[in-house]
Amino acid sequence: MKQDWTRIAAALDEQGWAILPGLVSATGCDALTKLYDREEGFRSRVVMARHGFGRGEYRYFAYPLPGPVEKLRTCLYPHLASIANGWQDRLGKAERFPETHADYITRCHAAGQARPTPLLLRYRPGDYNCLHQDLYGAEVFPLQVAVLLAEPGADFTGGELVLTEQRPRQQSRAMVVPLAKGDGVVFAVNSRPVKGSRGDYQAKMRHGVSRLHGGQRHTLGIIFHEAA
Repeated sequence: MKQDWTRIAAALDEQGWAILPGLVSATGCDALTKLYDREEGFRSRVVMARHGFGRGEYRYFAYPLPGPVEKLRTCLYPHLASIANGWQDRLGKAERFPETHADYITRCHAAGQARPTPLLLRYRPGDYNCLHQDLYGAEVFPLQVAVLLAEPGADFTGGELVLTEQRPRQQSRAMVVPLAKGDGVVFAVNSRPVKGSRGDYQAKMRHGVSRLHGGQRHTLGIIFHEAA
């Protein structure tokens, strides 16, 4: 799980997202994908079309999380907390995130958010995910990670991860994130600081997935705050 966190922090400051290459091995991706059709290990299943979210579906893991998912969440968090605290400082916010994810989970539970949020998503031909933000309560960790579990061009076509950024008094900017199987991407959940002529200001971000043309696409989502 070794990553260049200096590069990642710089990319997040520049564009609101950064690729984590080779975050999960090919065999690890396949093992996670196979979990989707099991009955045990999940707390809920969401069919996007029923809620106007798009097309496709996803399943939230239940506790205890699968070992690889728990390891990713626990090991990524301290690096991202350091970046998140830097963002808090730039935006003049007093709140700081604790060094360990266990301590942050304790904070979430105290705020009435106790349901786990890591999830698996599945897209089939014609499926897509509308632009959205993964906000589940007042307690929000400002960064999240998605891991592509399938190979573009081989396992599926279409289905690109799309991010948009809305700066004050400007039109939205769209960005397509190029991922290979096993790559992760860390990106802003809600907003990020942007350096302006009069100091830092907040730019709002959303994410979604374009329509899948063929094949099947699975993604692991790692959200660090819990749901109410």
